[in-house]
Amino acid sequence: MPRQINCCPVILIGNNLINVIIPVLTTSIALRTFGHNNIVLSITTGVIAFLIIVFAEIAPKIVGATYPEKVALPASLVLAPLMRIPRPLIWFVNLFANAILAALHINTKNKRDQRISPEELRTIVLETGSFMPTKHRSILLNLFDLENITVDDLMIPRRRIEALDFDAPFEQILHQLETCYHNKLVVYQGDIDRVLGILHVRKTLSALHNQELERETLRELLAEPYFVPAGTPVFQQLQYFQESGHRIAIVVDEYGELQRLVMPEDIIEELIGEFTTTIPRGAGSRGGWDENGECIVAGTMPLRELNRWLRLTLPTDGLKTLNGLILETLENIPDGDVSIRIAGVHFEVLRSDDQAIRTVKIFRPPETAATKRAAR
Repeated sequence: MPRQINCCPVILIGNNLINVIIPVLTTSIALRTFGHNNIVLSITTGVIAFLIIVFAEIAPKIVGATYPEKVALPASLVLAPLMRIPRPLIWFVNLFANAILAALHINTKNKRDQRISPEELRTIVLETGSFMPTKHRSILLNLFDLENITVDDLMIPRRRIEALDFDAPFEQILHQLETCYHNKLVVYQGDIDRVLGILHVRKTLSALHNQELERETLRELLAEPYFVPAGTPVFQQLQYFQESGHRIAIVVDEYGELQRLVMPEDIIEELIGEFTTTIPRGAGSRGGWDENGECIVAGTMPLRELNRWLRLTLPTDGLKTLNGLILETLENIPDGDVSIRIAGVHFEVLRSDDQAIRTVKIFRPPETAATKRAAR
């Protein structure tokens, strides 16, 4: 690996010397040619300042920023030998600069190893523009956002959990195993808060074909449930999944009651977008908007999933579901059909009861330049 060369002092000193020498030379030539003519001196100073700003500052920096590799590699052939010539001058200048900083009690030693902060990295990714594919940039930005996300923002709500009641009639259990939507089911006894374990549906159906399936056989096939407390950071939970080998985590509150489920797929989808098969969303098609630019969703739909699915930017701070967002805006449960606009999106409440909003129609907002770029 080639040795890295710090050519910044050479460039700074050379740039400043040129910027000082050129005005002095032009002023000297103007005095010798035109004498002490104030108008000529003023015009000469203005013209030289303009030329320096355009040809020595702005234009070269724009070219260097636009074609960094094409400019840096040829320039290094010139800068490498030049670094050996002004080395005593650089040492002398640094000696005075360090002495002044020491007199002002400014310590620069601790700053030399300073790392780039996450916000600076995020800004760098945002500024990449066309240098990085949109999908790659989106994944990196989502990765930075994971630091502020807990499992509460990603997990499947309690009411959407597909679970199996161990005390249900055995015919009902067999029917649910044959028609269930997921490969793994939470098995509970009587109350969903009394979790017995996690049942692998494919293994259970294989056992059903090989032998007669009974309740005790079903109990033996249950895997140990894996509980995590609410509020666990997503990065920490992802590490827990890697270490434990579990694929379903049951999120419980401080009272030990089941709240929701979270899986590694939920975390991965937060990074790269939706890719796994999920529960059907009802009236809306999987693509989202229908031909009229409308979409009907359940009020329990998580806001983060809704934003990702329909490419919206609804606020998610402290809120989990669409029902919570609308109720926080209205500050009460609507009695009938209500239309409301939130973050530039028009909503119409289709069905609600005394407890919550059940069904909402969403109207597609006008497509902005940002959403067009995201779609591309």
